[in-house]
Amino acid sequence: MTTVIWIAVALVLIGIYLSWTAGRLDRLHARIDAARAALDAQLLRRASIAQELASAGVFDPAASMVLYQAAHAARLAQEEQREVAESELSQALRVVFAESAQVEAVQEAPGGLDTTEELVAAVRRVPMARRFHNDAVRAARAVRRHRTVRWFRLAGHAPFPLAFEMDDEPPPALAGHVVRAEGRGH
Repeated sequence: MTTVIWIAVALVLIGIYLSWTAGRLDRLHARIDAARAALDAQLLRRASIAQELASAGVFDPAASMVLYQAAHAARLAQEEQREVAESELSQALRVVFAESAQVEAVQEAPGGLDTTEELVAAVRRVPMARRFHNDAVRAARAVRRHRTVRWFRLAGHAPFPLAFEMDDEPPPALAGHVVRAEGRGH
């Protein structure tokens, strides 16, 4: 009789552990979804501001065209091409804002200070949002690699989480502006 009780206790404990692990995995997947939504919002914000700047007539036509096309491509990119399109927008931003003279030209335009600060904030937030997303992916992958999760199929039919890898290095002229903007209390 005591053997049956011990087996029942062991099965209950195993059930509790499996339930807890499945719940944890579900929470990690929800965290990934939330982080991805935040990343998508920041990427869209960055592309919108870049597109607005490109069509404002502040830059020479070649720079405006490069920036506009990269921002437009980033906004319309399909999921499988999104990382490449966003990396190309980062590269276009670095090319256009390679010198601080471009930042000054934007600031001198009507509404330029606000637009510059919006772009600086967007350029700064994209790497942070991507880091949060990739950290959530890393945590979920670590749990999904456990044998117990694989054997009991605790992940269900959820796709294996993928990190978002892109070039998100900010333009040097804007990176220098971030320090000045933060130093002023904005």
